[in-house]
Amino acid sequence: MIANDDRIYLASGSPRRREILEQLGLNLERIHADIDETVRPGEDAVAYTERLAREKAEAGWQVVASCGLPERPLLAADTTVTQDGEIFGKPEDAADARRMLLAFSGRSHQAITSVAVRRGDKLLVRTSVTDVYFKKLSDAEIQRYIDSGEPFDKAGGYGIQGRAGVFIERIAGSYTGVMGLPVYETALLLAEFGFDLP
Repeated sequence: MIANDDRIYLASGSPRRREILEQLGLNLERIHADIDETVRPGEDAVAYTERLAREKAEAGWQVVASCGLPERPLLAADTTVTQDGEIFGKPEDAADARRMLLAFSGRSHQAITSVAVRRGDKLLVRTSVTDVYFKKLSDAEIQRYIDSGEPFDKAGGYGIQGRAGVFIERIAGSYTGVMGLPVYETALLLAEFGFDLP
């Protein structure tokens, strides 16, 4: 049973995160929260995603407070992809997307999503790490995928729920985590704020 007020703030413009939360029965109000997403020297992928999720939640909460909005839980998240210690963000252009897809071709990498929920002075973070195994990609497959336009707004240059699903032999971890919002970890966090899902 969801708490009496089933509305939460979502500090994310991701349509995938919105869709997942709505499928869980939550009503969302989008909060705009921009932060600097530059990787810090020596920062590994888990520390990076956890910091960004936390900073997005903090920035979103400042918007809620400054606008005098009703106090409700605010959810923020960050997803990144990593391989051999390198962090792969969203591709800058087609050449960058090709570089990423070639790196993943025939190999595994990790998709990491951290989720943060803030209400008042309470802020909690959970992280999902998933191993993703790509098949060997041909140049033609990579080019067709780049031409589709799908890689450009996604960490690592691909979306598991889209056309790139055909590239993925298997995963070990959370499918929704690779999409950008791990349902298991999200439900655990929201339970801490009075939401019982489903």
